[in-house]
Amino acid sequence: MTGRLYGVGVGPGDPELVTIKAARLIGAADVIAYHSARHGRSIARRIAEPHLTPGQIEEPLVYPVTTETTDHPGGYQGAIDEFYAEAAARLAAHLDAGRDVVVLAEGDPLFYGSYMHMHKRLAHRYPTEVVPGVTSISGASAALGQPLVERDEVLTVLPGTLPRAELARRLADTDSAAVLKLGRTFPDVAGAVADAGREGFYVERATMDGQRTSRLADVDPDSVPYFAIALLPGAVAASIPSDVERVSTGGEVVVVGTGPAGRDWLTPQVAAVLAEADDLVGYGPYLDRVPPNPRQTRHASDNRVEAQRAAHALDLAAAGRTVAVVSGGDPGVFAMAAAVHEVAAQEKYLGVRVRVLPGVTASSAVAAAVGAPLGHDHAVISLSDRLKPWEVVAERLVAAAQADLAIAIYNPRSSARPWQVGAARDLLLEHRAPDTPVILGRDVGGAGERVTITTLAELDPEQVDMRTLVIVGSSTTRVVHRADGPAVYTPRAVRVENELTVINKPC
Repeated sequence: MTGRLYGVGVGPGDPELVTIKAARLIGAADVIAYHSARHGRSIARRIAEPHLTPGQIEEPLVYPVTTETTDHPGGYQGAIDEFYAEAAARLAAHLDAGRDVVVLAEGDPLFYGSYMHMHKRLAHRYPTEVVPGVTSISGASAALGQPLVERDEVLTVLPGTLPRAELARRLADTDSAAVLKLGRTFPDVAGAVADAGREGFYVERATMDGQRTSRLADVDPDSVPYFAIALLPGAVAASIPSDVERVSTGGEVVVVGTGPAGRDWLTPQVAAVLAEADDLVGYGPYLDRVPPNPRQTRHASDNRVEAQRAAHALDLAAAGRTVAVVSGGDPGVFAMAAAVHEVAAQEKYLGVRVRVLPGVTASSAVAAAVGAPLGHDHAVISLSDRLKPWEVVAERLVAAAQADLAIAIYNPRSSARPWQVGAARDLLLEHRAPDTPVILGRDVGGAGERVTITTLAELDPEQVDMRTLVIVGSSTTRVVHRADGPAVYTPRAVRVENELTVINKPC
């Protein structure tokens, strides 16, 4: 039985862009083949290297010529044809011996790839499978942050080796274009773009170390490598500014959530960002949860200056710093993620990279401490009237109560508004039964953890402070007294009669 031939695309350069299937086949193959110039270095092999395994046979397929002249009697094409025939014979010997052969290909194997020459010579003789990969066009478009086509726009892919006049004609006739094979062809490509009355972008070594992006007109022709591409977005797609058109800073802001308490609640993803950051920005008590690192600078501030804190973080990132904005719980739930994005929407910050990493939010932690009171549809509402009037808070409480949703209540009480918990309880009692379960969770996961199960009628505002999360059950929420203590849950289904959902409400 013969071996199987695989043409495997490894993507444009970043090893993390290798597909799961490609990585599996590379690791399992008997023989790994790859093309290279006479210097012996193979970009495809470098990309695939993390997935290679001990004991594999490697077959470097070294071109006898690339762009230089040759004394082969058949000239350049004769030398290349002879090389492909010899390379195919080498791979065929492995296949005949029953060995599976993976031929690595940068980008996609059948998209301007060297693998296609092996495919033409071997695929009709042996079982063959082609595994697609991310193309250089996709990698370059992503590097620019620029879509190439939208709606019914047409994308044309062109080799830079076309004559300048032909290239200009085709560029003028299409909405969007990608021009490959630059290097020494770049002067003619840039001239053709200008002749066609077009403008474009340049991406060098997309997704690799040394990636570079710029406007096409700003490129020094003497600096262009073969692994470069020119992109001309369509008019509709170009309405979205590319990253080249924004101010590129090199820094970034990462908004992270540390969870409700100590380090046990921290995700590995957030821990890695906190370890790598140059600066930590946040409310003082939240920064105190992060172990000190003398390499880092901490910028603590009061809890009421979110916009100023966000602007400070963005200014640091604009200067090239990596900044972690630290929130408790989840940064996207009544925390710093929205504040940072509100400020980052300003024109001067559009070039600053902003990411958000989630954390365990207080409602999830409190719910888990008693069971699953948020196990069905629920609402999350803040009682704070600092950024919205109390009338809006009250309307939302009533709407959630009328919809019979379980409600997680954040920011229930402070020294400036001690009355709101009682007012919220009274509003909810107009729509919920007095024995509706209520959970009060304070400092869950921390040293001062306190969880209380009560009812809506018996809810005592004096048991609630700013560090307490309040969960009010729906009409279906149940308390079960188990051997290990009470558990609270909201069933995942409601009873349906005559195609109507039946929800038990007080009369």
